[in-house]
This record gives sequence, C-alpha cells and structure tokens, in this order.
Amino acid sequence: MDQQSFIKHLFIHNSKSFSAFPDKESAENFIDLLFDFLFLPKSVKHKQVADLEKEFESLKNHFSSLVFDVVFDQQKAQEACTIFFDRLPLIYNSLLKDAEAVLQFDPAAKSVEEVLVAYPGFYATAIYRLSHQLLKQDIKILPRLFTEYAHSKTGIDIHPGAEIGESFFIDHGTGIVIGETTTIGNNVKIYQGVTLGALNVSKDKAQTKRHPTIEDNVIIYSGATILGGDTVIGHDSVIGGNVWLTYSVPSFSVVYHKSEIRVKDNNPLPEALNFVI
Repeated sequence: MDQQSFIKHLFIHNSKSFSAFPDKESAENFIDLLFDFLFLPKSVKHKQVADLEKEFESLKNHFSSLVFDVVFDQQKAQEACTIFFDRLPLIYNSLLKDAEAVLQFDPAAKSVEEVLVAYPGFYATAIYRLSHQLLKQDIKILPRLFTEYAHSKTGIDIHPGAEIGESFFIDHGTGIVIGETTTIGNNVKIYQGVTLGALNVSKDKAQTKRHPTIEDNVIIYSGATILGGDTVIGHDSVIGGNVWLTYSVPSFSVVYHKSEIRVKDNNPLPEALNFVI
C-alpha cells in the first residue's frame, strides 16, 4: 500500500470508528476545569457570585458540546447536561465526606483544604464520582475518558461502573485498581497497590459481576489482591498487606499474609553469601 492509499485508508477507517468520540483534549480540559471550580477556586476573594455563575454556565456549555459529540442530538445533549448539573450538589456533598474521611484517618493531613488540593486519592475519587453519574445517565465514552485521565495523573485506576459508598478513603493510592463491577460499602479505606479484580476476564463474562464486594468499614492494606465476583469481604474486616484472596471472608475478620524474615549478626558472617548481578 503506497502512502496516498494508506492515508485514504486511515481517513475512511477513522471517520467510521471515531465519529461518536468527543475530543480527548477538550474532555480532559473540562474535567479539570470542573474539579477546579468545585474545589480549587482561583482568587475567589476577588470574585462575586455573578462571576461564579458565569463560570458555571461556561462549564455547562462546554459539557453540552462534549455530550453532543457522543449522542449527535442537541436536545438529548441538553437534557443530559441538565441532569448532570442538577446532580452536582449531591456529588459535591458526597465528595466532602470523602475528604473528611481522609482528614479523620490520615495523621499527615492537616486540613480539608490540603486534602482537596494535594491528595491524588481524593482527585481520583472525585473524577470517579462525576464519571459514575454520567455512566448512570447512559452517556458513552466520556466516563472512561475522564477516569483514564485521572488514572494517568494519579496512578489510580477506578472504573466508572464501580459502586462506591460514602466516606471512601484512598491513602497514597499509586497502583490501585478497582474493576467495573466492584461494590464498595461505606467508610472503606484502601492503601496503595490494592487490586479489586476479576478471576475470569473472558469477553463472554462481560455482563456478569466479575469483581468483589467490599462491605462497610473494611480496611485493605497495601499490595492486597482480592478477586472474583462471588468474593465478599464482610464488614469491619481488616485485609493485611500482600494478601491474595479469591474467596469470601466473614465480618470482623483479620486476614494476613505470614512470611518469615530472619535477622542475623553479620560479624562474623554465619554463612557464605554469593550474589550474581
């Protein structure tokens, strides 16, 4: 295939495949602007309520344009925009509870404002909750663009289809994976490197519950892997670091991985140590 034919082939293929895709850069810009509007108001002391109202209307227009590029129907795009922004106060209040949970349980957090500005776990949770609302409205593409953007910024991968309760706390966060059909209750705390995944990733299981259920007041420490749609972690349980679980555990359980570490005096060295590098 020569260059001209290849370019023509790309044009035809991309015209068909990406006809209902919003602009990726515009989507990422919108979700950051919305997050900043909600939690990082710039120079708010120099603004009036009318200024914020103008910003709000600008965000609504931006969002409506993105949705139109998915549904290709102006009325549907406007209706979706109205529903989404009507739900925004509830999402905002839920996110404030998430921030309060971080402040309450992380001794390094000194204020809610610090959590809002500096914590990647809160940012990832915020983008998830906004994206989850869109998914409930059956808006395609945009929820994944938003959460994958948050994933790229934070290292935290939360599928917008997951169901997550109130006062959710992600500490550190890097390497966390929360699958599409995961269900998480209230007051759950998750540390870095945790995977809530599927046992079977075959395509014919796509419409089934493939990811675990985590009930209220559970703590999951770093490096733990919990797999399977039938796996239920009972409420008020503690899952220790590096645990691998593919079965349910009852409420009030403590699950831990036991490994042996030996410390010896190296003077004199009790045995020869050979290293191959």
